[in-house]
Amino acid sequence: MNNLATSVFSIAIPVDGDEDSASGGGVVAIDNKIEQAMDLVKSHLMYAVREEVEVLKEQIKELVERNSLLERENALLKSLSNNDQLSQLPAQQANPGSSSQQQAVLAQPPPPAQPPQQPNVSSA
Repeated sequence: MNNLATSVFSIAIPVDGDEDSASGGGVVAIDNKIEQAMDLVKSHLMYAVREEVEVLKEQIKELVERNSLLERENALLKSLSNNDQLSQLPAQQANPGSSSQQQAVLAQPPPPAQPPQQPNVSSA
């Protein structure tokens, strides 16, 4: 067991009867090894946290860009819709199960206004 601890952790564990290793120098050596191990764990954790922060920053950037795009699209759709269509929105938001056909109608721009037709007068 002592050989395993020594090879894996580079720590010599004193065995009963090993008086020289159990002295104050051995305790200091163990304390130093523990401190080194804790520093190593700390540096690995800091590295992992930094990596995660970078990933999250990138995700935030992408989400902000997508939000901006959707806001512009929403403003465009609002500008292309008429008041009748906009007044139907609160009712549809209250009923999330509304048909996709109604939503498609809202997404369509209003039909262009047709000029009034002249009466067809034939000369007799």
